[in-house]
Amino acid sequence: MKKVSALLMIVLAFMFFYTASSLPQVGDVNSPASQHVSPRYIEKGKKETGSPNLVTAVLADYRGYDTLGETTVIFVAGIATVMILRGKRKGED
Repeated sequence: MKKVSALLMIVLAFMFFYTASSLPQVGDVNSPASQHVSPRYIEKGKKETGSPNLVTAVLADYRGYDTLGETTVIFVAGIATVMILRGKRKGED
């Protein structure tokens, strides 16, 4: 069983590094996001959203549901952390 687990870990590590090596570098101006998505946000962001701040336009208008989901996950993680660290007190059932 140890050999199977070790082989599985090696295969997964290879797949991870192979996939990670094919990703574009962070900030690469030739990446697909920089070629297609970013120019549209920059050119039409103020007109489509009415927001003078481009960052606010992207976070609130274009990616509103994504931002709401991320905020919800962080909130739930914080509540869970408080509940775990608080633990059970004396006298509580």
